[in-house]
Amino acid sequence: MTGCSAGLGATASSSPAAPVGSPAVPSPSLTRSPVVSAPPSPSPGDLEATVAAMTDEDKIGQLLVAVVYGGRADSARKENRARYGVDTPAEVVEKYRPGGVILFNWADNVSDAKQVAALTTGLRKASDTPLMIGVDQENGIVSRLSPLITELPGALAIGSTGDPGNARDSARVTGEELKALGISVDFAPVADVNINPHNPVIGPRAYGSDPQKVAAMVGAAVDGFHDAGVATVAKHFPGHGDTSVDSHTGLPVIKHSMAQWEKLDAPPFREAIKQGVDAIMTAHVVMPKLDPSGDPATLSHKILTGLLRDKLGFDGVVTTDALDMAGVRKKYGDAEVAVRSILAGADVLLMPPDYPTAYKALLKAVDTGRITEQRLDESVLRILRLKKARGVFGPIETDPGALKSSEHLQVAKRLKAATRSAA
Repeated sequence: MTGCSAGLGATASSSPAAPVGSPAVPSPSLTRSPVVSAPPSPSPGDLEATVAAMTDEDKIGQLLVAVVYGGRADSARKENRARYGVDTPAEVVEKYRPGGVILFNWADNVSDAKQVAALTTGLRKASDTPLMIGVDQENGIVSRLSPLITELPGALAIGSTGDPGNARDSARVTGEELKALGISVDFAPVADVNINPHNPVIGPRAYGSDPQKVAAMVGAAVDGFHDAGVATVAKHFPGHGDTSVDSHTGLPVIKHSMAQWEKLDAPPFREAIKQGVDAIMTAHVVMPKLDPSGDPATLSHKILTGLLRDKLGFDGVVTTDALDMAGVRKKYGDAEVAVRSILAGADVLLMPPDYPTAYKALLKAVDTGRITEQRLDESVLRILRLKKARGVFGPIETDPGALKSSEHLQVAKRLKAATRSAA
């Protein structure tokens, strides 16, 4: 979500250099009119009117989530210049007006609590639209904010306790601390059922190998994040648990029949949807029994629209896993991947490796009618509804001093004791 993944990537203790990306590309033509000048708490009717008043450029911006480099909004970094043609995170947001930004420790976005709070505040000030700021904080081996926030056990350890209440408490504590930093969405929980013990990418990030037990944990985690007032993302649909290939570096193929998928992979996603999960992340995996095209799920209309939207009834936001991962780039170029993701049913494109190319490809697809205005508006409306529900229209107050409160530390102590007892 390559080392840059919102799925895996570097842990807090391992920070490989991330790829810089493509050479600087001139900015696409952008109109500068205000996009979302709606009041902080618009009604659904206001959101529809807002979408109707937006330009195509503004709408396309909402579909994209960028990664920026540096710990301050005004940090000048060569990586920003190489990727975006401007120097600072604030300038990236001002130039491209993305719908969201995702923070990473390897991008030098994270050093201490006050710094992260100042960064998120600066990014929002640079945006003339409500900006969703997210992070990959699963706890355990994927912990982008460690050691800033309360250290909690990973999903497998939580799952081993057999008590969904522990998953809820863990998610609540994490969510409350993210919110205090100005972060509105966590790309968690992992809803994969890790039925392959040789899985190189999921493993302890999953709550376990029993679909029903994992489902209970996932549903409870969704509740916990909602208790904290942050958005939550179940990943990786339609399931990444039975793979022996890492989609960061290759394209996994899972040969589950529809009946096997219903039994093994679907239960946690069904439970997440039942509990009102805000978004679901796609997997860069091929499931030929679900879609014989050979395309990964991220690019599959049969899977994202036919299965997730129509069969499971999910009408929240669908986000891709990171588009810089090898699993989604093997068959098509980066421009075509961006367009095909939207046509398949995705709403949000996470970390396109060549941001200007993805932006211009989407704009061309809308101009030519390949992506219809109706299809584009559906995604933008879903995104704005999520932002409204999670308070992204503002105002957003940060409180870095709220991290590692005595109550949170007590929860962490109790959870660690429960996981030791279950071991």
